[in-house]
Amino acid sequence: MFDAAGLRVMRAIAEEGSFTAAAQALGYTQPAVSQMVRRLEQRAGTALVERIGRTVRLTEAGQLLARRAGEILDRLAEAEAEVSAIAGLQAGRVRLMAFPSSSATLVPRALARLRQSHPAVTVQFSEAEPPESLAAIRAGGVDLAVAFSYEGNDPGRGEDDLNGLVVMDVLTDPVMLALPKDHPLADQDEVDLSDLSADRWIAGCPRCRGHLLTLAHDAGFDPDVTFETEDYVAVLGLVAAGLGVALVPQLILSTVSHPDVVTRPVSPPSRRIVQVVTTPDLQRVPAVGAALDALCSSARELGGHGCVPIEPAGSLSLGSAGAAGD
Repeated sequence: MFDAAGLRVMRAIAEEGSFTAAAQALGYTQPAVSQMVRRLEQRAGTALVERIGRTVRLTEAGQLLARRAGEILDRLAEAEAEVSAIAGLQAGRVRLMAFPSSSATLVPRALARLRQSHPAVTVQFSEAEPPESLAAIRAGGVDLAVAFSYEGNDPGRGEDDLNGLVVMDVLTDPVMLALPKDHPLADQDEVDLSDLSADRWIAGCPRCRGHLLTLAHDAGFDPDVTFETEDYVAVLGLVAAGLGVALVPQLILSTVSHPDVVTRPVSPPSRRIVQVVTTPDLQRVPAVGAALDALCSSARELGGHGCVPIEPAGSLSLGSAGAAGD
């Protein structure tokens, strides 16, 4: 009902005692102040000022409005200052969700870079695999999701509609085969997947397991999946103990290794694409944009290609944005 300009007028009248003095204090003309008061009285449905010669006196309703105006304008000034701080990256919050193995590689680099360049920006971080992270973007629970897909599949693998989302490819990550060091094929430079049809397998997340099943099916066999874990330290421990073989992303091997495990390229080759997902509106938020820049730069340091926007089939036009990594 009441606008900020009208509230400023009421406060000035209360402080200055006349329309003329209030107009001078605000930099308005006296007729403009009179017009604002009339508009306020129409909206309030009651008189707000009583004119006495060249001075005015506030009515009971006018006194109440002037008193409340001070409180509201002070809050508005605080809000304006806070918004300006966010816009200027002197404040701000980013809610980031990433799949677990990226938490040991790209994400720490990016968050350290973001803290160095914008120390006032805070980050709320949580872990989830896609498609859960994509659902969190749509539900408004997070601002950025670091996801991954395997070549030939979108981040949702048909489980999530990417329509209207901004999706950026930031890193291509080869998938390696992890073998016990005494495995008969451990000395080969490259291992044909079909030669592992009799081995037991260790699978990871549901999406990773699905990828393994697809690769094995194409190679002519159904893998015997004996263990499942999303913890790559555990995966390598199981492999080292001779309990199976596994597919492990190359990027995670820069932080996780085991002396009794060897890794080899697999034939046919397998790669996963690390991606960052957000929305067009969130992309324009300064703190989110800064986090995207940090993810892009960190991905390039890890051998990635920066931020490459993709437009999934049937999606809306995607803008260009920042990135993420594995």
